[in-house]
Amino acid sequence: MYKKIQIIASLFLSISSYSQGIDVVYNDLVWSDEFDQNGAINNSKWHHQTLLPNGNSWYNGEVQHYTNLITNSFVDNGTLKIRAIRENYTNQGVTKQFTSARLNSKFAFTYGRVDIRAKIPTNQGTWPALWLLGKNINEPGGFFQPQFGTTNWPACGEIDIMEHGITPSMPTGYIQSAIHTPSSFGNTVNHGGMVAPNLGNDFHVYTMNWSPFQITFLLDGVPFYAYNPAVKNASTWPFTADQYLLLNIAMGGVAGTIPSNFTQATMEIDYIRIYQNTQVDTNAPNNFVANVGNITSNSIELLLNANDNSGSVVYTVQTGSNEWTFAHPEGSQKSFIVPNLMPNTNYVFTVTAKDMSGNQAANNPITLNATTLGATGCSGSSNAAQQGSFSIGYSYAFETINNEVKVTFQLLDTDKIGVVGILWQPSPFSELSMTNIGNNTFTRTLSGLANGTTVNFACKFAFAGGLAVTTYYNYVVGSNCTLEVSELEASTFAFLNPAKDVLSIQSKTEIEQVEIYSLQGKLVLQAKESFDNIPIYPLSPGVYLILLTQNGTKTTKKLIVQQ
Repeated sequence: MYKKIQIIASLFLSISSYSQGIDVVYNDLVWSDEFDQNGAINNSKWHHQTLLPNGNSWYNGEVQHYTNLITNSFVDNGTLKIRAIRENYTNQGVTKQFTSARLNSKFAFTYGRVDIRAKIPTNQGTWPALWLLGKNINEPGGFFQPQFGTTNWPACGEIDIMEHGITPSMPTGYIQSAIHTPSSFGNTVNHGGMVAPNLGNDFHVYTMNWSPFQITFLLDGVPFYAYNPAVKNASTWPFTADQYLLLNIAMGGVAGTIPSNFTQATMEIDYIRIYQNTQVDTNAPNNFVANVGNITSNSIELLLNANDNSGSVVYTVQTGSNEWTFAHPEGSQKSFIVPNLMPNTNYVFTVTAKDMSGNQAANNPITLNATTLGATGCSGSSNAAQQGSFSIGYSYAFETINNEVKVTFQLLDTDKIGVVGILWQPSPFSELSMTNIGNNTFTRTLSGLANGTTVNFACKFAFAGGLAVTTYYNYVVGSNCTLEVSELEASTFAFLNPAKDVLSIQSKTEIEQVEIYSLQGKLVLQAKESFDNIPIYPLSPGVYLILLTQNGTKTTKKLIVQQ
């Protein structure tokens, strides 16, 4: 009875609290294990992965043997137990001092939601994990490897729903979710996490919602991290094919030293449920509306809504050569902010709505027209710090809009978690709260500043485990400036930014190729010669990504194109 109630509650969450933080709602249960039968695991659903893949050991310096022993993985009293034990164990000619279990699901899928209700160990030196790998991974001993193993890690893609014990700089009880792709090979740069209350003693529901547009992670129905790269290709988004589940506890290695008094640790899993949308959908979205919301000098808000029986609506917004496609739960208003626009410029937007099956709304497309506000200001980027340090850097912008000054700072570092932005004013010193508008971007609008007045501000970025403060920047209220060509450094390049009509690139090293992409990852211009005179007048005004290849090394920067 309890688990039947849990299934109903889980379905309710899928259309209520889940829908507040996910893009596509998945409703149909397609695979599950409720772990109701005591004894050995269900061999029709699970495979023990025991073969050592790396000579005499597993990866990441781990020190355990994974076994198919019932002492390491079994079902008892309604939960799956995966148990790591200190014991001498010899297998494949290698003796180790710890045993554990690593289970592969025999079910693989593309797109959907995974709910796992689990209680995890918090013992020092343990690394419990709930995660997925591409079915095509070439890894010895994996269930799918003999038939489908054609691709090495991380080109297969890896989705870590939950990991614990490998983030010593984080607070107690911190759980992490992460994405591994070729674009981040060897580094965990795409990740997020949060503190789980009473971790180790209570069960929590760990959720991963995977759509064609983004991957969202939730703890007990609360979203805390989403992976949605602007450019989706084989390097950043190998998530267009089947993935399978893995459950394990690793020991030692990156999880740290195992105490001498460690004897055993157990991860308990109450259920695993995978949802997709399996019903044939022939009904198109209806009641599709699109309106213009708030307008600033560099952004326009679009307010979108539609109803659909499938639970989700896919919107496409297009202006000039830029196009965005994303999904949102039906019946709830989606606020979509078109960023990085030019001041005092008219923009025409074409908006369409369809469902996940491709059924189009009858009133497609809706055309919207809006003009950004006039503004004066200046902006730039740096990695200079007066406190702490930046791994990549930050961008800053000052705008005078009517009688107000809008100050914006964006942290470009990808290795910081739980970022908060606070504006610093030096004299008299004060800290001013800033509004988080997404993507580690923070803004504050200041009133009562007369034209010609010089203001001086820095931004403190506070994050889990530390802080970093930018240098102070002076801005004369009402003034306008453009970014100038920065001093060249070895293996870098520079150009006048914003640019108009022609792009001229300066570099101390030989340039092999220049590619310009829209923020949605569409290649809009390519040059393989004459890099000091690239015509860009065909491009619509806005923000692009410029990818430059030098000696086989690729470097990306933002490019602002003016009329």
